[in-house]
This record gives sequence, C-alpha cells and structure tokens, in this order.
Amino acid sequence: MLNFSANLTFLFNEHDFLDRFGAAARAGFKGVEFHFPYDFDKAVLAEVVLTSGVEVAVFNLPAGNWAAGERGIACLPERKAEFQDGVGRAIEYAEALGCTRLNCLAGIAAGDRDQALETLVDNLRFAAAAIQRAGIRLLLEPLNNRDNPGFLVPTTAQALQVLDAVGSRNLQVQYDVYHAQVMEGDLSRTLETHLPRIGHIQIADNPGRHEPGTGEIRFPFLFERLEQFGYAGWIGCEYKPSGATLDSFGWLAELG
Repeated sequence: MLNFSANLTFLFNEHDFLDRFGAAARAGFKGVEFHFPYDFDKAVLAEVVLTSGVEVAVFNLPAGNWAAGERGIACLPERKAEFQDGVGRAIEYAEALGCTRLNCLAGIAAGDRDQALETLVDNLRFAAAAIQRAGIRLLLEPLNNRDNPGFLVPTTAQALQVLDAVGSRNLQVQYDVYHAQVMEGDLSRTLETHLPRIGHIQIADNPGRHEPGTGEIRFPFLFERLEQFGYAGWIGCEYKPSGATLDSFGWLAELG
C-alpha cells in the first residue's frame, strides 16, 4: 500500500494556504507537504495540522528569494551564515509540526563550481548533524536544469556523489520523478538500485508537470514496482493540476 501526500504548494490552490490542510484531509490524504511554512506563525500552523488530522511529510529549508529565482543557498559561500540560521529556523518549525523530513535545495552556482560544491558539502555536514540531533532526516533534491538553469545538482548521480562526500547517514535523496525524467529517465532501475538512499519521492508527469496520466511516464508500472521494492515512505503529489484539483485525482482512484 503506497502512501501519498498532497503538496499544498501545488494542490488545492482554490483555497487559502491554511485551508488547504483541511481540503486535503477531506479528499482522503493522510499526509501533506509544501515548499515553505515560514510566512506563517508555527503555532498557528501546528493548530491547523492538529485540527485537520494530517501528517506533515516534508518541507524545504529556507531557500533564499524564491520569487526572484533563487533555488536554495546551500552552495553559496557568501551565505553560509544565512544557511545555518535557516537550518535552526527549519528545525523549530519541523518540531512544532511533527515533521521528520527536511529538504535542502543546493542552489544555482553563479561562480566557481568546485567552490560551490565544497560549500554545499560543508553546509550539508552542518545541517545533517544539527537536524539529526532533533531526530529529523535531511534530504537533498536534484532539480532539472532545464527549468532551473545553473542548478548545481541536477541529476540523481550527482546527488549521490554529494551524499558520498558528506558521509552522513542522516542524509538521503529526495527523488522527484518529474525532474528525474527530464534529466535522465531510467526511473524504475534508479529507484530499485538506490532506494535505500532515497528518503522521499515526489511525482508529476512530463511534459507539463501535470497529474499522472497526462504525459509520457507509465505511473501504474512505476507504482507497482515501488510496491515490489517495499517502499514504505511518502510519495508527494507535487504536480500542477491540469484543471481543478479534485478533478486531477482520477489516477489515484484507479489505484483502489
């Protein structure tokens, strides 16, 4: 039995953010996730989570100015202090919301790539240790560099190389099927080979990043394989509905 979480940054945008938790619960979701909680008071969010009865599966560490195109700051040497402060803030929110996964986005490397990678590894070592002390798992997510030009870690292989360099058991990959399909394909084999190092999965079809069944990815086969592999974690529905959110769940109903 696979466990799906609703990504509230993408889904239920017919509602204000705080109302999306209840909307997801009413649609049958036991888990939710989102990009960032930091615009809201953590006590208010905690009450909403408790009232709606959902589990918060994952959210991102502070990632810079998202609206301005930043996609993380972990690889930026001049922003190490900001990154480390953000780790502490994320832990506070995770503890308040009962969330056991935090995701790191490496960022866009504007300067020397080797220096950016060295900074990323240093920051991940710091974050993995700090987050582990709080009983939380750290994730690193590759983002495709077609949608995110210059992103430092665009493939699964590169993410795994970073994990090896960091050397922490508290760091895993957040595997986004959409980004992986854009960059590399070979989804089933990658999941089977590296599943012990994958701490969270997200889904969207390609092209378009819409719901499963709108593009080229054979999701029924992929879901069957994940069950065969024994994957027991969350699968985040991080897609843009092609219409109304509730009308985008036909693929989910077919799973039974």
